[in-house]
Amino acid sequence: MSPGTPPTDSVADDAALAAGRHLFAQDCRFVTAAASLASLPPAGLTEVAFAGRSNVGKSSLINGLTGRKSLARSSNTPGRTRQINFFSLADRLLLVDLPGYGYARASKTEIAAWTALVEDYLRGRPTLRRTCLLIDARHGFKPSDETVMDMLETAAVVYQVVLTKCDKLRPGALAARRAEIQEKLEKNAAAYPEVVATSVRTGDGIAQLRASLAPLAEPETIR
Repeated sequence: MSPGTPPTDSVADDAALAAGRHLFAQDCRFVTAAASLASLPPAGLTEVAFAGRSNVGKSSLINGLTGRKSLARSSNTPGRTRQINFFSLADRLLLVDLPGYGYARASKTEIAAWTALVEDYLRGRPTLRRTCLLIDARHGFKPSDETVMDMLETAAVVYQVVLTKCDKLRPGALAARRAEIQEKLEKNAAAYPEVVATSVRTGDGIAQLRASLAPLAEPETIR
């Protein structure tokens, strides 16, 4: 199975789950923060970016995937992440925490600046293999999400929708939301077919997302 091919079933098999667990259990460290295109680190390792509206849970999801409590700083205050933060996972994969788009407690000038930075990064980063587009399960797609999706489609950047805060919905409502999103994505060529429903609080979907991302990592070297 190639890195870009999803499992034949929506539930990852045992081997994929084990590979994901092994990768994300390894050392993960902060590398750098970039406030401009000029300050981005040189392109090297494969990158997976985490994008979404302000306060959708990007930093919390990165912490959940890596099993850390405060690797990426999370906050209840929308717009706290104002730079692009890079984290090296086992020196095999870079996890990229992007500033949120949409509402944030910041000036219009600041919001415009980091929105432009995110858009430029998503459109032009040569080592970006996948963007995890986080969507709050309670609200589904908003116009700002669809704008980002259109941009990724135009740039031919593969993106995978990850539903967050799924513990806030009852099973029936969550299934309906997931089906609604899945149907919309069928029309989008750059959309990764598998939608993962997650909850950092309960741990639901975390192992499945790890399994989905692990094939993107650089080969493990013998030390």
